Amino acid sequence: MSLETTFIDFFVERGHSPIMGSTLIPRPGDPVLFTTSGMHALTPYLEGEPHPLGHRLVGVQRCLRTTDLDEVGDPNHLTVFEMLGSWSLGDYDAEQSLQWGYELLRDTLGIDPGRLHVTVFGGDQQVEPDEASLRTWRALGVPVELTTDDNWWPNRTGTGLCGPDSEIFLWTGDGPPEGTPTTDDRWVEVWNHVMMRFRRHEDGSLEPLEQRNIDTGLGLERLSMLLEGKSSVYETELFEPWMRLLPELWKLDEESERIVIDHLRSSIVIIGDGVRPSNTGRGYVLRRLIRRVLTLLWQVDRSRTLVDLPLEVVEHTLRRFHQEEDVTPVQQVLVDEEVRFTDLLERGRRILGSDRFRKPLDRGDFEYLHQTHGLPPDLVRSLIAQRGGGSSAPLPRT
Repeated sequence: MSLETTFIDFFVERGHSPIMGSTLIPRPGDPVLFTTSGMHALTPYLEGEPHPLGHRLVGVQRCLRTTDLDEVGDPNHLTVFEMLGSWSLGDYDAEQSLQWGYELLRDTLGIDPGRLHVTVFGGDQQVEPDEASLRTWRALGVPVELTTDDNWWPNRTGTGLCGPDSEIFLWTGDGPPEGTPTTDDRWVEVWNHVMMRFRRHEDGSLEPLEQRNIDTGLGLERLSMLLEGKSSVYETELFEPWMRLLPELWKLDEESERIVIDHLRSSIVIIGDGVRPSNTGRGYVLRRLIRRVLTLLWQVDRSRTLVDLPLEVVEHTLRRFHQEEDVTPVQQVLVDEEVRFTDLLERGRRILGSDRFRKPLDRGDFEYLHQTHGLPPDLVRSLIAQRGGGSSAPLPRT
């Protein structure tokens, strides 16, 4: 039985209705480009609109976070990932949610409770400490650390739905646990339970919601890593056949290999949801991911091409994310974007080789090259470096 099936069945047995993970594309009128969390598609219901399936929900939502792009390449950050989630829409409160979370981790998934540590909101000038969560964890015998900013979701400065949260951490170090989640990074967050009770306004004030909600989320890939005892998400079963085929196709250092796998995997999912490369919006995010892959591949060998990407990894990814797009058209989008990027590089070299640009460039030059010829500043700087320093200069991370 898969991990996501185990998770969903656990909550279905406790009166939750399963909801299918929706597209990365938010509903019409939503200002964000992509779905970033499990609760994103449920915002109207967290605000009080009745959900057709009731007050208790469970599901898996595919998500994309561009805020983590610079973190990709480490053991556990991903651009596109799957989020397991459970929700109480004005039904049960923190005590029940935390007890079920503990039960699932300990009894269903077999995690040693001695390797668990939690954090709880310790209060501030606006909101009192989360005494209910504190009492629950102490009754369960789990060590607790109180924090302020680290246990408020989504953050202390944002607006919209928010509230205190309690995060569950798992010890990943050798030997007995040491320190706390804020003092030792061997404690890895596995599950966040948000008590969605407020709406924050532009002036920073908090308005209590008429409906008190619970929104929980845990990343499937990270949970798989922890349960399998792996040192990175890329070593889990979820990334087979990527880790079997890509290292043989393209020799890269570990960080570059992870970025290439993540960005190609994410690009496939984005394409599978109907997005195509462009110079704005969602299409630009996709274009940036593909071109960063090509940049990394060509730093080592300019002959590398996405034509060689095994169809098996494309098919595996589409199936993994329950997408119905055919394999060949998805790969063709990747290859077409490679052709466009190649043409852009060649055009850039040709334009910069003219007499007009054989001098130090000023801001006006960069603006002209970008607006008239579609050459981003980073690309221009890299091509200039290549011209002056030989072909070994890296291509841009556009």
